[in-house]
Amino acid sequence: MSKIEMKDAQGKAQGSITLNDAVFGVEPNVALIHHVIKNQLSSARQGTHKVKGRSEVSGGGIKPWRQKGTGRARQGSIRAVQWIGGGRAFGPVPRTHLKRTNRKEVKAALRSVLSGKMRDGELVVLDKLSFSAPKTKEAKSVLDALKLADKRITLVLPEDSITELLAFRNLPNVTLITVSEVSAHNLVNNQVLVMTQDVAKNLEEVLA
Repeated sequence: MSKIEMKDAQGKAQGSITLNDAVFGVEPNVALIHHVIKNQLSSARQGTHKVKGRSEVSGGGIKPWRQKGTGRARQGSIRAVQWIGGGRAFGPVPRTHLKRTNRKEVKAALRSVLSGKMRDGELVVLDKLSFSAPKTKEAKSVLDALKLADKRITLVLPEDSITELLAFRNLPNVTLITVSEVSAHNLVNNQVLVMTQDVAKNLEEVLA
């Protein structure tokens, strides 16, 4: 079991929390993380890009000039791909970018990211995070107390933390996600990963 110092919203140490090595103490698999994130980003694409081919562009039904005798190169249509206003050759068409990833790979990648954050000292665990009102000023004071105001942060909160989500959402350097939105890309795309101890235990239950 690994231990990490736990802090409160004022940045003061509140003892330590023991984390499961099966989730926070494995050897990070960089190749697997890359594979899973690449598939997730690809699957998130809409695939609605479209251009017109020469058969879809209006006009160009008549041969622009006769085949021989003009001294110019032969042309069959003013909507051929080499003409301005013509169709595009081999252009993008609507298609799916979905790439399936095994559940075991997804969970293994999450364990690798969490273990890497733990190993590199980029994981901050709070005992709790509770605001009486959704005030951005209070959210910023928490980051100042934790000395994270100049860092790019991903903050993972429980599903019912509506007030805290509203308080942090206007801070430009903070990416907010709930436990259900956790993915390898969300966890790795930051300088510091911040979560409450409830979230850490929840992740242990799912990934251990």
